[in-house]
Amino acid sequence: MRIVLLGAPGAGKGTQAALLAEKYQLPHVDSGALLREAVQQGTSEGLEAKAALEVGMGISDELMLSIIKQRLQKTDCRKGFILQGFPQSIPQAEALDIMLFSMGMPLDAVLHLDIDLDNLMERLTGRRTCRSCGAAFNVFTAPPKLDDRCDECGGRLRHGADDREETVENRLRIYDTHTQPLYDYFRRQGKLYTVAGKGRIETIFHTLCAVVDGIEPGKHRPLAPATTVVEEESALQAQEAEAPQKEQNNVVQTQEDRSMAKQATKKKAAAKKSPAKKSSVKKAPAKKAPAKKATAKKAPAKKAPAKKAPAKKAPAKKTPAKKAPAKKAPAKKATAKKAPAKKSTAKKAPAKKKR
Repeated sequence: MRIVLLGAPGAGKGTQAALLAEKYQLPHVDSGALLREAVQQGTSEGLEAKAALEVGMGISDELMLSIIKQRLQKTDCRKGFILQGFPQSIPQAEALDIMLFSMGMPLDAVLHLDIDLDNLMERLTGRRTCRSCGAAFNVFTAPPKLDDRCDECGGRLRHGADDREETVENRLRIYDTHTQPLYDYFRRQGKLYTVAGKGRIETIFHTLCAVVDGIEPGKHRPLAPATTVVEEESALQAQEAEAPQKEQNNVVQTQEDRSMAKQATKKKAAAKKSPAKKSSVKKAPAKKAPAKKATAKKAPAKKAPAKKAPAKKAPAKKTPAKKAPAKKAPAKKATAKKAPAKKSTAKKAPAKKKR
């Protein structure tokens, strides 16, 4: 049985992986512990990892996979393993699938410990570790009997920098961005099993055991070394879409043949019906021609009186214009008597002064 255990920081992956490994007699492969061991032993991978960590660089996926591969090649992993802490992103999961295929050891299941954000914050920020023996406590869920003292050896308890609230929030953000998409990746493979991570350790463990007991080893076929799940799905979709496309092309071709046959029949029918259509076309203008001529004759008949009306008004206006000069003749005679006219103007002058 080859299992990967996934979950958010503080979900209890390490605890449950150790319990499962003991029950099913499988090696517990902790990627973080393997990295620390390689650095302590000074192996070639350990020296490379140490150099990267000293300059503040992260461990490359290739280096981490090389360390994991060396552990999985040992004889105790032939029957299976429980891998914890890796992968943490889709590229790492794809690389792990390819590596396991080359080793003939495909994954059987991926167990996901699901827990809400509030519980994660309590678990991480309340965690305390003994400086002497390494015993773990939690001030919220499993507090020590004496504050800051270990129940086992009496040593002082340490609140690690990784368990500070700001650090925890940053770790959870990274988890949401990179690790959450992994669940969809393994779900598409049919390997994902989600278990509630909230509750007593024993209760969660029994639930995980029930899931593991129902898994059929070797059920899922391994992936090809040069492909990924997404690429395989695309290839299958392309193959499935190819057959309907061919059928559709045949249908389109048949429809085109039928449409061409219909067009040929329509042309023949149109050729036969063409004289009948021409006769109807000739009759239509024959009837409309007299109708247009009749209206043409009536239109000028009505317009003629309309034009005569303004013709009569024109001389009517000119007649008063001719009479005006006829009245001017006596006006000239009146001008001969200019003397009295001047006197009348003299009288009008004082009238203006009164104003």
